[in-house]
Amino acid sequence: MEPGTEDAPQPIATDAVDWVRPEEGAAEAIVEKTTLAILVALSASHGLNDAIQALLPSIYPLLKKSFALDFTQVGMITFTFQMTGSVFQPVIGLYTDRKPKPYSLALGMGMTLGGLIVLAFARNYMGVIAAAALVGVGSAIFHPEASRIARLASGGRHGFAQSLFQVGGNAGSAIGPLLAAFIVMPYGQRHVLWFCIAALMGIVILARVGGWYRRHLDLRRAGAAGHAARHTPLPRRTVGIAVVILLALVFSKYFYLVSMSSYYTFYLIERFHLTVQASQLYLFVFLGAVALGTIVGGPVGDRIGRKRVIWVSILGAAPFTLLLPYANLFWTVLLSVVIGLVISSAFAAIVVYATELVPGRVGLISGLFFGFAFGMAGVGAAVLGKLADMEGIEFVYHICAFLPLIGLLTGFLPDLEAGGH
Repeated sequence: MEPGTEDAPQPIATDAVDWVRPEEGAAEAIVEKTTLAILVALSASHGLNDAIQALLPSIYPLLKKSFALDFTQVGMITFTFQMTGSVFQPVIGLYTDRKPKPYSLALGMGMTLGGLIVLAFARNYMGVIAAAALVGVGSAIFHPEASRIARLASGGRHGFAQSLFQVGGNAGSAIGPLLAAFIVMPYGQRHVLWFCIAALMGIVILARVGGWYRRHLDLRRAGAAGHAARHTPLPRRTVGIAVVILLALVFSKYFYLVSMSSYYTFYLIERFHLTVQASQLYLFVFLGAVALGTIVGGPVGDRIGRKRVIWVSILGAAPFTLLLPYANLFWTVLLSVVIGLVISSAFAAIVVYATELVPGRVGLISGLFFGFAFGMAGVGAAVLGKLADMEGIEFVYHICAFLPLIGLLTGFLPDLEAGGH
C-alpha cells in the first residue's frame, strides 16, 4: 500500500483530468498506478465493511426464531443500524471537511469489530440492538472520509472512482448473505465471530490508506481550492431544489432496495415455500446484480453525463418492479437481477452530480447522501416491517413496485457541463 513515488505530484480531484504538467508526463503512469492502488484498497475495505453490515439482515431468520421477534422488531434492528449511520454521517463529513482525520477509517472499522463481538454474545433483543448501533456508528465514520479519499485518488475520473469505491461495498453486501448462509445459519449465533477476521483485515488496510492520505493532505487542500474556483455557482435556490430532488431519488432507490435486502428472503419463503438457505442464495443473486450495476454507473456517467444515468437507473427500473409481484419463481429471480442491475447504477452518479453542485464540500455531501441513504433504508425497514405484520409480506412488494416512478423528478434537475465528462 505504500506509494513508491511519494515525492511525485499526485493527481487531484479537480475537473482537469490532465492536472499533471507536461514536463511530469514520465511520472504520470506511476502516479496513476499508485492512486489506483488506493482506490482498490478503499473498494476492498468497503467490501469488508459492507459484508459485515449484510450479516445482520442475513441472519434475521435466526434472530427472529432465537428471540421470538415479530417483523416490527426485525425492522427496528435495521432501523437502529441505519439511523445511527444516517444521523452521524453528515456531521462527521462536515467536521472532516474542516479537519481531516486520516486514521478515522481504521477507527470506524474498529467500532464495527466491537459490534460483531456484541452481536455474537448477545443474549436478548436489546443486545442485538446495541450491536446494530455500534455497526451503524462504524459505517458513519467510514463512508464520508473514504469517499473523500476516493475523489482525491480519482485523477479527475470522479464517476469511475466513486463506482469502484461503491462496487466494493455492493460486492460485500452480496457476499455477506452467502457467508452467513454457510457459516452462521447452520451453526448458530456465536459463529458471527468468524466475521471479526474481515474487520481486522479492514483495520490493517485502512491504517495503510490513512498513512497515504496523511502525506497528501496539503495537495488535497490545493486541489479542493482549484476545484471550487473552476465552477460558476448556480443560484442558491436552484442548487437547493436540485439537492432536494436528488434526495427524493435516493429515497425511492433505497426504500426499494431495503425491501429486497431485509425482506426478500421472507417473501420467497412465504410465496414459493423455499428453505432459508435457498432464499439466501437468491438474495445473493440479487445483490450480485446490484454490485455489477454499480460499477457501470460511474464510468458511463463520466462519458454521457450523470443526469442521463440517473434517468435510466431510477425510472428505468419501474416496468420490472411493477411486474415482479405477479411473477412465478423463475421470473421473480430474473426480474430481481434486472432490477438490481438497473437501479444500482444511480448512486455513484447522484453523489458525483451533487459534489459538482456544491464544490469543495466532498465530506459534507458524501456524508449527507450516504447518511440519507442509510436513514431511508432504516425508516424503510421499520415501516415495511410494520406493513408486513399488518397486511402480509406480499403486499409490501405491491406497494414498493411504484417507488421508481419518483424518477420522473429527474427532469427538473439542471444540466451540468461537468456531468458530461
